[in-house]
Amino acid sequence: MGSRGQVLKLFKLLHRTRQEVFKNDTKALEAARQKINEEFRNNRGETSEEKINELLKIASDVEVILRTSVIQAVHTDSDKIVLIPRKDLLQDNTPYLDKPTKKQES
Repeated sequence: MGSRGQVLKLFKLLHRTRQEVFKNDTKALEAARQKINEEFRNNRGETSEEKINELLKIASDVEVILRTSVIQAVHTDSDKIVLIPRKDLLQDNTPYLDKPTKKQES
């Protein structure tokens, strides 16, 4: 795939990730949309293959961070915030054991 195709694919992926991460938050959705579009617009005329690859790497890293690290929070009272994690962020919690259990020898 040419670099133009890679750029378009990553642009669409960032917007899909933005829609998933900031679901039901119109301010965050709009701010993220503007920032993504602005960054791609600012680098539209870039012709250096090395610089394009560097920008693609940065955009890819941003997508991963958004998808894996961002959690929505809602103010419910003046001193309370409710976190709204997405299902793909939730992981099984493995309890910590101070002393490992001994295996039964047969």
